[in-house]
Amino acid sequence: MSAGTYTPRPGAAPLPRMIAAQTALETRMLLRNGEQLLLTVIIPTLLLVLFSAVDVVDTGSGASVDFLAPGILALAVMSTAFTGQAIATGFERRYGVLKRLAASPLPRWALMTAKTLSVLVTEALQIVLLTAIALALGWSPEGNPLSVLLLLVLGTAAFSGLGLLMAGTLKAEATLAAANLVFLLLLVGGGVIVPLDKFPDAAQSVLGLLPVSALSEGLRDVLQHGASMPWAQAGILAVWAVLGLGAAAKLFRWE
Repeated sequence: MSAGTYTPRPGAAPLPRMIAAQTALETRMLLRNGEQLLLTVIIPTLLLVLFSAVDVVDTGSGASVDFLAPGILALAVMSTAFTGQAIATGFERRYGVLKRLAASPLPRWALMTAKTLSVLVTEALQIVLLTAIALALGWSPEGNPLSVLLLLVLGTAAFSGLGLLMAGTLKAEATLAAANLVFLLLLVGGGVIVPLDKFPDAAQSVLGLLPVSALSEGLRDVLQHGASMPWAQAGILAVWAVLGLGAAAKLFRWE
């Protein structure tokens, strides 16, 4: 037996293993949080079922669920990538969690990668659940799944950048209030439940530039109308993603 056989070998784990472990931890924290579940699962599900069953809003010709399902999917992305991530990261920053993690062998960019992967895992679960409910309500989706996937990825990037920007620049309490307020405002004015053409013409041109409007309208073009790829909406989401992630990378404060 050679000397040092039982001597521990100090050192960081391989980077992919660290990212995977942090991703799993972030996902468990998201799914165990009652407020997060309310935002990511319960509210979108209730809105989908309620407005599909009750004719409250004029959604045009065709079944209400065909209009509502794409908008609810966009709402689910926003609730996880923006609202949930902003609140969770803001309080992690306040309590010094981010400061301590930044001193660990896990690089800062890898921590943000793990948070993004966690958001994607949570969104995948949301989309599976909401799609199953929508199909049970009579939804008949059309279009190219790859176009849907690209829109969802661009939407996630846009909302993640904005959420991290808010969490990294505002106090935790301000982030909590602002994130929930923005969620409510975009729910009403982002084309999720109420069609944008119900708003005044001047407001439509402004509301159409919002990321949730671009995502919901883009998903609706593909899933309801069978469009190949709504490049205008994809371009809006890409601009928001570049601006949000760029600003977050530059302005994010770890403590």
